[in-house]
Amino acid sequence: MCSEAQDKVAKQANCCERVFVSREKIKWYWAPAFIGFWLLIYSAISIPASNHLPRPLSIKDEAKYPERFIAERAELNLQRLVALGPRVVGSRENEMGSIQVITSTMQKVRAELGAVHEIEMDVQVASGSYIHWSAVNMYQSIQNFVVKISPKGSNSSTYLLVNSHFDTVPAGPGAGDDGSMVAVMMETLRVLAKSKYALKHPVVFLFNGAEENPLQASHAFITQHKWAKNCKALINLDSAGNGGREILFQSGPNHPWLMKSYRRAIKHPYASTIAEEMFQHNFIPSDTDFRIFRDHGAVPGLDMAYQYNGYVYHTRYDRAEIFPRGSFQNTGDNLLALIREISSAPELEDTSKHAEGHTVYYDVMGWFLVFYTETEGIILNVVVSIGAIVVCGLAIKLMATNSGIKLQKMLKRTLHTFILLILGVVAGATLPIIIAVFMDITHMPLSWFTHNWLMLGLYFCPFFFGVAIVPALYFHYTATDRFPIGQRVQLLMHCHCLFLALLTLVLTICSIRSAFVLMLTCMFYTVGLVFNLATSLHTRNVVWIIPHIVCYVPPFLFFAYFSHSFLVTFIPMFGRFGDKVNPDLILAVFSVAVGMLIGGFIVPMLHMFRKSKTIICALLGVTLVCIIIAVTPLGFPYRPETSVQRFAVLHAKRTFHDANNNVRRSETGYFIMPQDRRTYSVKNKVINMTLARSVKEECLKETLCGFPLYNMRWHNTRERGLWIPASEPVLGTLPAVKVVSKKQLTPNKIRFEMELSGPDHMGIFVQPLNGARVVGWSFHQAPLRLNYQPPYYIYFSYGVNGDPLKFWLELEKPSGDWNTPTLELGLHGHWIHHKELHTEDFKKFLSSFPSYVDATPWPASYDTWLY
Repeated sequence: MCSEAQDKVAKQANCCERVFVSREKIKWYWAPAFIGFWLLIYSAISIPASNHLPRPLSIKDEAKYPERFIAERAELNLQRLVALGPRVVGSRENEMGSIQVITSTMQKVRAELGAVHEIEMDVQVASGSYIHWSAVNMYQSIQNFVVKISPKGSNSSTYLLVNSHFDTVPAGPGAGDDGSMVAVMMETLRVLAKSKYALKHPVVFLFNGAEENPLQASHAFITQHKWAKNCKALINLDSAGNGGREILFQSGPNHPWLMKSYRRAIKHPYASTIAEEMFQHNFIPSDTDFRIFRDHGAVPGLDMAYQYNGYVYHTRYDRAEIFPRGSFQNTGDNLLALIREISSAPELEDTSKHAEGHTVYYDVMGWFLVFYTETEGIILNVVVSIGAIVVCGLAIKLMATNSGIKLQKMLKRTLHTFILLILGVVAGATLPIIIAVFMDITHMPLSWFTHNWLMLGLYFCPFFFGVAIVPALYFHYTATDRFPIGQRVQLLMHCHCLFLALLTLVLTICSIRSAFVLMLTCMFYTVGLVFNLATSLHTRNVVWIIPHIVCYVPPFLFFAYFSHSFLVTFIPMFGRFGDKVNPDLILAVFSVAVGMLIGGFIVPMLHMFRKSKTIICALLGVTLVCIIIAVTPLGFPYRPETSVQRFAVLHAKRTFHDANNNVRRSETGYFIMPQDRRTYSVKNKVINMTLARSVKEECLKETLCGFPLYNMRWHNTRERGLWIPASEPVLGTLPAVKVVSKKQLTPNKIRFEMELSGPDHMGIFVQPLNGARVVGWSFHQAPLRLNYQPPYYIYFSYGVNGDPLKFWLELEKPSGDWNTPTLELGLHGHWIHHKELHTEDFKKFLSSFPSYVDATPWPASYDTWLY
């Protein structure tokens, strides 16, 4: 009976094998099912997990859930704020309208205050300065609206700080950035105020009125406000998109207890050490108030931001009506829980005692958070990597024994396979880079900007093709080798695991915490390999694949989940990287890195199929089809409203004076700062765009090119600007410097006392001439103390008070010759919220831009004076 049963099982196994296997390989027509399986679980599990939002609560749910965040109320808060329009520092909408909206909302909150809390409100008006990048960032009378909610009768001097900003860029209403977070904070305050559960420590809600300037209001609060010194921890809320889930992308630094609190409290986790390291290494073209609180107040914290739909970020399409209500609920649930958790944490009372190093953290599919210290991460990386190396070494030894091959020959074969693997990776990395360069020189970059799926064919498929074709050719030309193909493919995968294990160790030595992703890959592969070794499936030609597929599903889902989230974040950012960078090249490199993670152990399995070379070449066929699509209108990057092209357009007047203060040169026109690589897409559509000339020659003749460069980001890309001669702009009160006094302090030193007046956004360039140097001034001392090279740049803006800025300069000339010019001052002014100054010619020029363009326009001036 037993023998008959065994025969029956064997026959069933042989029948099943005949369906799938032919001559030690899987039949070729199962390859589409194999590839489709991975695409299916990516589409059905990873993408939905990345996009998942909780059910939003409405006002009618409030009676049932009195302690819950109500998304509909937050949405109404946002609508009231956004109805003001753009809220630029210095504008009536920002300095009066926003304050009125927040004040009225907080008065309603105070009127509904429960029995266990009390509320204090303060409007801070502040002036100051700090160094932002290499410029002096100076502000005058900017505003913060600050609310403190405390347990009734509390005398605690330990506060938690929660921050977001209500000001916007000139381009749009700022629903996502950062009106949404302001709305979330207002609703969170309402829930806390009515709650019957008292907080342990007070919480300060900072509604800051000058973040886009940049980061001025946070600096004003943390360096000057009466409550600042008591703020021991921070939750910073910002946005680089319009909705989605807020990602935690910076923590601490050096305060693991904050991540413990995050893990305990969070309702909808979404966090990434990789995002933190990329942000802090300037891979993301942005900055947040988190840096100010960290650097100027030594306040540790959590930095969270929206990043979905970054296409509308800083455009006029960043509207309230497209912001998902579920995003409010996601953030509100999280923020409410975090405030309650962190404000009651014992570590909050003396955070300095708990500064214990960096952390490694990441969420798994939004289901739960994994978190451990950097030291624990190092140990884990090393243990898993060494374990993987040992297990792979054992597998190679058993492979030699079972195949009757001497260990020395097997090691030699392993070395050859390892070299083969490296050559495949090099070939795979080279092909996407070549395609990226080709797309750029043929004027087709960003073809995947709207239709993101094109990048799969353009960059992922050629990488997988290169990785696969090198071993495929080797296997083809060594087909007479008696070593079975199943064993050869296993050896290739062992070598890939060894490669990743060694790379994990290298990255760990370099203190790169993101090495955990490679560690996870090695760990799951090792688990599958151990199972195969324990069951002797590794000796079977085909069946060994099954445990590897099963064990690779979890890491694949995880890698696909966070890779999808990162691509959704980064692809819109390429629309504002400037025209200096080839975005396709960056995406190609990114595709190689992601492809290594996602496909590193999947692609080698293609060699187990019959007609494997044909299957692999089909990947290149997909690439060719996508290149053809990129040439068609489907590959055009931009679409009206949803994925626009960006330009900053200034209607400018430039005036240069000589040593006698006579005008030596004056011209008017449109100064255009491109934001991406495809400036030429509007060349034949915009009025006089064919007359546009590069400003590079001007940069050789005039200080800092002689254009009204708005901020330091423009300075860094100033040579990429374009100039089109045009009619004269209508300007407000021009920036002007009045010399109040001029004193010669010594034969070699002179002092100027001056006053600057003009619009609420101005800049000063200070360029010493004829051997002079600036030895003292009333601005921030860092540029002089740290020996910054001139010309110096002072960015200045004001809010509610436009009184002239008084300053002084001291210059030294070793020669003592004061008959030649000593100093050149460049003054630029920007009327960024004065649409009434737009001339008819300017409006006509702007209207000639295609519908897929979002142009941010304003009048501006630039004047130089010699002293």
